[in-house]
Amino acid sequence: MKRLMISAAMLSFLAAPALSADYAPRAGSVIAFDVMRGESPMGTHTITFERDGDRLVATTDIDLRVSFGPVTFFRYEHEAREIWVGDRLVSFTSETFKDGNDLDVAAEREGDQLTIDGMTYEEEEVSLTLPASLALSSHWRGYDPAASVIFNTETGQEMEVEIEQLGTETITVMGRQIEATRIRMAGSLTVDLWYGPDGEWVKCAFEARGETITYVRRDA
Repeated sequence: MKRLMISAAMLSFLAAPALSADYAPRAGSVIAFDVMRGESPMGTHTITFERDGDRLVATTDIDLRVSFGPVTFFRYEHEAREIWVGDRLVSFTSETFKDGNDLDVAAEREGDQLTIDGMTYEEEEVSLTLPASLALSSHWRGYDPAASVIFNTETGQEMEVEIEQLGTETITVMGRQIEATRIRMAGSLTVDLWYGPDGEWVKCAFEARGETITYVRRDA
């Protein structure tokens, strides 16, 4: 297991401002998207929530693929489990299949830090410690616009980002028009994200491999 040594000064540099998320999912809440590649269905992205008092478990399940007849040209699978107590992330685990690679992440909170066993995209194992205040790249909690680093849920490592607020606009979600706040997050990928009046994640769009990918909310 490769050990990444990060000094206290580096941790201070990496720490993002505290995340403030308005969205408070109830027990049994589900955020479900159909993922479209242009006009063609590509798969699904679903987050389910279990709650017991202040304890919240968020489970993400993503299944994307592009096929032509019996041949699959692209496949992406991601399963993750976040455990929160109030606004404190207690633990995180994920399994990802991406570009033919299998990635595993396990993180546990110790004080104000996360102790993490993760993997590079080349499937090289790494162990590291990062501030527990870093926002996860799972999107559903939103992002502090001042954040410059977030937690990559595929690898368990830090990911540099630039977040831009694009204002409020009217969009259609599940047949209803709502006012949504739009942000743009540029990192390994540039992603536009929309959040409803209560902070609930309602839409996503980005460009990948020359294709426009759009997340369309649907009833669970």
